Amino acid sequence: MTKNILESVIIQTNFPGLKLINRGKVRDIYDFGDSLLIVATDRISAFDVVMNEGIPYKGKVLTQISDYWFEQMKDIVPNHLTSSIVYDFPSGCKPYWDVLNDRSMFVKKTKPLPVECIVRGYLSGSGWNEYKNNRMVCGIRLPDGLVESSKLPAPIFTPTTKEEAGKHDQNISFEDMCSLVGREMANKVRDVSINIFKRGSDLAEKKGIIIADTKMEFGLNDNGDLILIDELLTPDSSRLWLKDKYEPGRGQDSFDKQFVRDYLLSVNFNKKPPAPKLPEEVILKTSALYLEALKRLSGRTLV
Repeated sequence: MTKNILESVIIQTNFPGLKLINRGKVRDIYDFGDSLLIVATDRISAFDVVMNEGIPYKGKVLTQISDYWFEQMKDIVPNHLTSSIVYDFPSGCKPYWDVLNDRSMFVKKTKPLPVECIVRGYLSGSGWNEYKNNRMVCGIRLPDGLVESSKLPAPIFTPTTKEEAGKHDQNISFEDMCSLVGREMANKVRDVSINIFKRGSDLAEKKGIIIADTKMEFGLNDNGDLILIDELLTPDSSRLWLKDKYEPGRGQDSFDKQFVRDYLLSVNFNKKPPAPKLPEEVILKTSALYLEALKRLSGRTLV
C-alpha cells in the first residue's frame, strides 16, 4: 500500500501537444492563449530548494484548498479561476484527464504584480527573528514584550519582491511597493490582502486551525482590474497551526511543510542544492498533514 502511494506521486508533467511555458517550484504551467492551465505537482521545496522526492496528494491538496478559498473570497476580489473540473477544459487536455483531475486549474491570464503580498497575524519565522533584534517586522514597529508565536495586535502587511525559482524573496517597505505598482494600487492590494486574511482566519479558527501568516499574489486583467491569482491560504503559502495546541512562547504544531524543514535542519542541510534524500516516514507524515489540512478547512477528502 505504501509503495503504491509513493509511486503515485507526480513530480512533473509532460503533455505532448500542450505548450509548457514554465515549471515553478510546484506548478507546471501550460499556455492556452488568453488562458493558462496550471498543474500543481507533488514537488515540495524547502529553503528555496526543490526536494528530489514528492509528497503524495500534495498537488491535489493545494488545488482543492485554493478552490475552496477562492469561492469564499470572490465577493472581496475576483480571482483568475475559470474551472477546476477537467471536463470543462479544452479538448486538447482530454488525453491527460487522469493526471489533471483534482490537481489542475484552468485560469484567465493576467499580468502579475511584481510583489508577493504577505499578511502576518502572529509573530513567527523571519518576523520573530527580526523582532528579537529591533522590535520591528519589515519596518513596522511592534509592542515590547511579545514572544515567539504571539498574536499581533492587528494583522500587518509586509510585501516582498517576487524572485525567480531558487532565489529568496526580499522584504520591501510599503513605500517600495508604492514605487513598483503605484500608491493607489498598493493601498488597494494591502486592504484586499488584509480583508482576505481576516475572513480566512475567522473561518479557519472555527475549524480548529490558526492561520499565522500567508502569502498572496495578484495580477491585473486587460481592463486593469485587480485579480487574485496563484494559490490561496494553502499549507504551501501559509503557516497553519493547531488551535487547540497553540501556546505562545514556542514554535507551534503545524500543517505546513515545517515538518520537512525541521528534518532538513536536523541533518544540517546547507540550504543549497542538491537536496538530501527525504526518509519515507518524513514523506508520509507530511502527506498526512496536508490531507488533514484539506479535510479540516474545506471538508473535502481525497483518500
